[in-house]
Amino acid sequence: LAFGIGFLPQLFGSLLLGSLADQLPPRALIASGYALECAAALLLALVRMPIAASLGVVALVALATPVFSGASSRLVAQWLEGDAYVLGRSLNNIAASGAQLFGLALGGAAVTVLGPHRALAVSAALYLGCALAVRIRLPRLQLGEFGGTPGSARGDGGAVRASLHGAGLLLRGRTVRRLMLAQWLPSAFVAGAEGLIVAYAGGRHFAPGWYAVLMGCLPVGMLVGDLLVGRLLRPLTRERLVVPLAALMGLPLVAFAAEPGVGLSSCLLLLCGFGFAYGLGLQRPFLDALPRDGQGQAFGLLGSGNMTLQGVGPACFGLAAAGIGTGGAIAVAGGAVALTAGWILTWHPPTSPVPVPNCSTGSENSTEQHACSSPAQ
Repeated sequence: LAFGIGFLPQLFGSLLLGSLADQLPPRALIASGYALECAAALLLALVRMPIAASLGVVALVALATPVFSGASSRLVAQWLEGDAYVLGRSLNNIAASGAQLFGLALGGAAVTVLGPHRALAVSAALYLGCALAVRIRLPRLQLGEFGGTPGSARGDGGAVRASLHGAGLLLRGRTVRRLMLAQWLPSAFVAGAEGLIVAYAGGRHFAPGWYAVLMGCLPVGMLVGDLLVGRLLRPLTRERLVVPLAALMGLPLVAFAAEPGVGLSSCLLLLCGFGFAYGLGLQRPFLDALPRDGQGQAFGLLGSGNMTLQGVGPACFGLAAAGIGTGGAIAVAGGAVALTAGWILTWHPPTSPVPVPNCSTGSENSTEQHACSSPAQ
């Protein structure tokens, strides 16, 4: 619960507050996000609270996270155009994976040496440094430069109402909904399998040192996949490879039904991680399908949905493992990813990009209508 409480509320935050990512200047939002993380870590470090209160502090931060992350993602989309945007997202994925590995190692060492409360204080200091760095280094962009729509929510009855309305428009649009599901579902299924790796290693009596190796194979595979696919392949080739790479995420996991040994398990997990590069082929079509005045909320919703489903996945496949064993449950998760790849094949164009909404003619897609509407609408 302590781990999941940092992820599950993000979906509600995106639905209720996501429109703020498109209405407030990005520098202030991003710096405020780091400052809020700093305050929460400092509060947990210095104040001895009941467990429920501590969880509430983390949940409040998670509730606001989609606003800050949506503003950050939208800033990248506004500054980088064409394939530069896809490569920027690839670089962001590489940095995030590397930071996750480094952060887990640093955090574990800090807790061991300093204890949890002092480690949280160190975390607070690092968040404060991030807030100051953003405040000093990030240019102060006005909403006109950023493409925002200041005050649009207030005319419609407030940020909550505007956020719910914007989320409804996004999810009712078939193209955007499909592209979101295509990015949500495989990650959720793989997260379900990843949550069983330690239990699988224990059931197969692997040496304890191999647990960390197996857990590290997925992010290492993701690093390599994003690096090679993002840097070596042309844009259309990346889009053609969406379905094969998505299938590559799932098919190696199916092999766990045979309960492979530690060496083969490591190779299978590396291949699975490599397949995560399929998402690079969806980045540009997803951006093209978004309304320009709702990109921040869309990115926040995409991230929060990912986090929520990745929290649900381990619980679901953990229940399945109780009935069919960990190897079987991992294989079922891989089969679900492969089925999702087949579903993507039914609608994802292998060579042509997702069309940009044509504002000169009518459109049946509600999100495309929203993209052609004025800021007041």
